[in-house]
Amino acid sequence: MISPINLISKRLLIVLSCLLGQSAANASVVVGTSIAPKAAEAEKQLPLSELPSLEMPYISFLPEKLSDGIQVGNFGSTHGDKKKLKRLAEEISAQKLGKYDSFLVVRGDELIFESYYLKGRVDQPHRQASVTKAILSLAIGRAIALGHLKMADLHKPIVSFFNDLNSSQLTSGVNSITLHQALTMQSGLRIRDELSPVPSAQLAHNQLQILLSSTSPIDPTNRTFNYQSEDPALVMLVLNAVVPNGANAFIEKELFHRLGIFNYRWREGDDGLPIGAYGSELTSRDMVKLGLLAKSEGEWQGVQLIPKAYLSKSSNKIVALKESDIFFTGKHVKNPSYGYFWWQADMLVANMRYFTRSAQGGGGQYIVVIDDLDLIIVTTGHERNEQTMKIIATRVLPIFIASE
Repeated sequence: MISPINLISKRLLIVLSCLLGQSAANASVVVGTSIAPKAAEAEKQLPLSELPSLEMPYISFLPEKLSDGIQVGNFGSTHGDKKKLKRLAEEISAQKLGKYDSFLVVRGDELIFESYYLKGRVDQPHRQASVTKAILSLAIGRAIALGHLKMADLHKPIVSFFNDLNSSQLTSGVNSITLHQALTMQSGLRIRDELSPVPSAQLAHNQLQILLSSTSPIDPTNRTFNYQSEDPALVMLVLNAVVPNGANAFIEKELFHRLGIFNYRWREGDDGLPIGAYGSELTSRDMVKLGLLAKSEGEWQGVQLIPKAYLSKSSNKIVALKESDIFFTGKHVKNPSYGYFWWQADMLVANMRYFTRSAQGGGGQYIVVIDDLDLIIVTTGHERNEQTMKIIATRVLPIFIASE
């Protein structure tokens, strides 16, 4: 909790900065123990598009210690180049790099830098877009940890998890789609027409029947990587079928609550299940927890929530991709690949190469783990032409490499 003295100091800083004629972006750079911005009561139910922008950004090299299970530390000279990081934060604040809502840095096990801009709030769940897929992958890992699935089940046909499908209506080739193939976007599904909504009163397996009956015939030639919503839908249906009380309750109790994540949203589809491709909303600090879980090989506060074998497989390279096929590659980001809904790529800095694992969502939602530097970078945003991977490679990593 901030003291009255610190609160007065913060207000004085803002007033003095304005009197000195500094720009709004620079006047609002607050460093230290001041309180991160929270959503006003009237803002808490607003969609992101209607959330008002912050009057001033919040930039802190000493994040607040909150009762959320995240360790915090003071960004010091042993961590990296503070001047470079401050300059980067000011450019983000001035929207020179796009429309970002938050930018957080973890080194080791500590959150050492935290900043919010525009629509960012420390306590407001932010849409995750396709980061949702990576969360679904972790939920599958949690199901394996609890014995609801086995590692061998990853290579079982998806239809084997269901006993009430009408096989006479299924398209040729769908019987051989495995959970592994769906998790790597290689199911081969190619839906011919827009699917009709499934009434929520009907059981979720009807959605599976429709998916497997509405695709073009599948053969090995079209079972290639194809980034689409249908594959996460298949995975969510399997999760829902194998865990007690369904996917909604399982994700909440066995993944989110285990990580101390309580303030979240997750849109449901017409079938009543969480939308696996893009439906979740989390706070930036809770995104940090997902990064820490990946970095620690599935361990959280001394408990192995996700099996090491699964997490090692799911967050590392399974499918090699062409650089020309992926938007985030370029001079400084090379060798893209895909695991179980997690991305991988090399970042090139000077003459060094750093392997990254990341959960990525359109518009600037990123959880990037750089194991060699013991770093986790989290961002949220609402930018159509975001260049987050490039920015991390060219502007963030040099801050920390200089201290090595």
